[in-house]
Amino acid sequence: MGFLSDDERRALRPAESALPRTPIPAAMVSSDEYAPLPQSVKQRETQARLADLSETLARRQGLSRRRFFQTSAGMAAAFVAMNQSFGRVFDASMAEAATPEMADERAAALRGQFIMDMHTHFLRDDTRLTGFVRMREGVGQSGWNPQLKGPQTIENLKFDNYFKEVFLDSDTKIALISSAPSDIPQDWFLTNEQMAAAREKVNREAGSKRLFSHAIFTPGSPGWLEHLEASLALKPDSVKGYTVGDNTHKETARYPWRMDDEKTTYRGYEKMVAAGQTIVCVHKGLFSKAVAARFPHLAPYADVRDVARAAKDWPQLNFVIYHSAYRLGDPSEALSEFDRTGRLEWVSDLAEIPEKHGVTNVYGDLGQVFAQTMVAEPRVCAALMGTLVKGLGADHVCWGSDAVWTGSPQWQIEGLRRLEIPEDMRRKHGFAELGPADGPVKTAIFGGNNARLYGIEPAMRSAELAGDRFASIKADYLAAGARPSNRRYGYVANG
Repeated sequence: MGFLSDDERRALRPAESALPRTPIPAAMVSSDEYAPLPQSVKQRETQARLADLSETLARRQGLSRRRFFQTSAGMAAAFVAMNQSFGRVFDASMAEAATPEMADERAAALRGQFIMDMHTHFLRDDTRLTGFVRMREGVGQSGWNPQLKGPQTIENLKFDNYFKEVFLDSDTKIALISSAPSDIPQDWFLTNEQMAAAREKVNREAGSKRLFSHAIFTPGSPGWLEHLEASLALKPDSVKGYTVGDNTHKETARYPWRMDDEKTTYRGYEKMVAAGQTIVCVHKGLFSKAVAARFPHLAPYADVRDVARAAKDWPQLNFVIYHSAYRLGDPSEALSEFDRTGRLEWVSDLAEIPEKHGVTNVYGDLGQVFAQTMVAEPRVCAALMGTLVKGLGADHVCWGSDAVWTGSPQWQIEGLRRLEIPEDMRRKHGFAELGPADGPVKTAIFGGNNARLYGIEPAMRSAELAGDRFASIKADYLAAGARPSNRRYGYVANG
């Protein structure tokens, strides 16, 4: 399943069996939306540096290497190794990596940060996307719940593992469960009904609203308006669409669409507005030049050329562009292009929309754009953040991790907390500092902007969540000694 060819699949391995269980992935990890790039020289260097560093520090701290990697000091060590390989971009010190008390104190101080991850996934019980299932069957017992002893069902390996990775092993307070559509009904990640049911079940068990959900809409496909009407009746928290249509089977996708199509898509917007729905999330980007060459009929739908007019015509709606339209490609080429021109393909186009078109209802979701550039070339990650904040505004960049394909989102959370745009890049391109982990810019990105979009008051909601069942489970989990898996659940390239 998925758009990857047989030859491409033969060049890949399941990430959870191929990567060392380091706090940060040592290579690009992808879902089957795109083929991951091979591990770069600097990534191999980072992996080797971290192996050497962890051997010394783990021994000094009386821990195995795997256990060290599960600690706050181990997370700090990973960022130290990245700085040594790529140049200093992250706020991390050898003192923190070598001093568990210092690392734990920092982690505890930030644990209560209000984080809304409005871009996460798990798979339906009857999925035919067996590549994902086979990779996830190796997860085994979660360890946090003694009731999970013995053989697990596929459902346990999906949602229960998602719960551990997102709500126990990361500082995420609220998540949104998303999906992806297909022209083949049984190949949706989750149906709209399944997302709504998962939301209700999780929130009932939590005793608070921890999980939000999308409803997927598919303009132009048979019966799509009737399906949208039925889905809106489920009271989704927002809607989401893929302009390329069937992102799982790109080779046979029949119903790509444009955000500014008056005859088709606008009819969907009318129904959303009538139902009181104000948030439209749209998957854009992750469409490299190689992918465009394979699927030229979809290429015109993958960029942001249709965003501005839709935003201008529909000021009642807020358009959140998933992955911030990042084109995807060789990160060293992207960095070279940025150093030469000051632009990042498609992301710069998105960031320029507010100023060029006078709109204030366009947002950038981070998704895969942050995860992949952070591990592949941190300076590209810094350039992306600078471009988005400068163009869209710090109040229009939204946190989303695309977990659980890349494992627990905690390493991405730590990445943004520690990331700073290098001074030379700020000076040359007029970027502002991102600032402290709990400063105004990062606080807005992690939760403030999503909270405003979804009608939440962060302080009030934080107080409510602090007393729910999930908070109690997490407190017990941490008291017993957290054991993050450091697994990834997508693909990595061989070699």
